[in-house]
Amino acid sequence: MSDVAKPLEIIHDEANQVFRAVVDGYDCEVEYRLQDKTMVITHTGVPSPVGGRGIAALLTKFAVQTAEAKHWKITPACSYAATWFRRNPEYAHLLA
Repeated sequence: MSDVAKPLEIIHDEANQVFRAVVDGYDCEVEYRLQDKTMVITHTGVPSPVGGRGIAALLTKFAVQTAEAKHWKITPACSYAATWFRRNPEYAHLLA
């Protein structure tokens, strides 16, 4: 049996403007609002039992890379997303 972690499967639900992943049965998410061509990240949520594993960072990076591929700008309206951008200045060019 391998102790390598299974890759995080992230689903982009465009209709509901959310990125989701299920980890150990817990729903983890990054919610956003699309305004013109700007993704406003409004909420990042990872339940405590699966917290501390870098899930929020992976979800946020996936959301940011999706926005970049779609040529959207980003406004990090939630505190986690704002912190993520401070820690990842290579994505600053995407900030609205």
